[in-house]
Amino acid sequence: MNFELKPWSEQQLALVEQALSFWVREQTPANLGEVMRYGVLDGGKRLRPLLVLAAAQAVEGNLEAALRAACSVELIHAYSLIHDDMPCMDNDVLRRNKPTVHVQYGEASALLAGDAMQALAFEILATPSEKINPAMGAQLCYLLAKAAGQDGMAGGQAIDLASVGKSLNHQELQKMHELKTGALLKASVVMGAMCGQVNPAVLEQLSIFGEKIGLAFQVVDDILDVTADSAVLGKTAGKDAMQNKPTYVSILGMDNATELAQTLYKEALMALQNTKLSHQQPLAELAAMVVTRAH
Repeated sequence: MNFELKPWSEQQLALVEQALSFWVREQTPANLGEVMRYGVLDGGKRLRPLLVLAAAQAVEGNLEAALRAACSVELIHAYSLIHDDMPCMDNDVLRRNKPTVHVQYGEASALLAGDAMQALAFEILATPSEKINPAMGAQLCYLLAKAAGQDGMAGGQAIDLASVGKSLNHQELQKMHELKTGALLKASVVMGAMCGQVNPAVLEQLSIFGEKIGLAFQVVDDILDVTADSAVLGKTAGKDAMQNKPTYVSILGMDNATELAQTLYKEALMALQNTKLSHQQPLAELAAMVVTRAH
């Protein structure tokens, strides 16, 4: 049976958008919900929620739990972008082809919106449901917290800020991106898998798949920062070079960075094939999209 990524993705994204719109309420104190909705709705590749849903489908898992996990992962990602764009960090003015949240609503509102989105991500996973075992919700909360906190995204971001203007070797750069970018992408795959019954050997291979795709995503991001323009990227191009940040292109060169992305992609596919799961095509196609994307 031939699988086409576009119609599958459109169907999944419609579910995610509807669910996000439900959870991120507009009616909140002092229009905070409006700011949150601006920061998370109607934009972005939604790669992380797609990975959650694809992994859950691959293991024939609980789709309601997977949809909640997909929303939670996207909220963590969106909050991190809001804070990352603020003047105290990357000081960017363009995100998802529109003004960044702090430009549109002010720094204080952007800060609070990010804080509230982070809390909401865990509220969604922990909200009682007759269709979701509380133990599964607790496990998903744990996985997301580990990926987002000091041992994951936030820790990697701290390394990134501390590395501006410094020389990193390949190993140091990889460690930073395993945390900053890779941890949440890897968690997306693992959280999706944990929405079903999966044996440890299969989970290990899916974890490797997520890890390789997470790194490949960052390598391609570094390449696109050099080769694409802002209109295509939906964010400011050339920002890394302007801020003198170490990247895969600056450390390895363009050709080697491109080769590394392909190597990571092949390693990801090998791990996915090792799972011997019947419904792995969405994950395989999402991996291909990571390395062939133009933005």
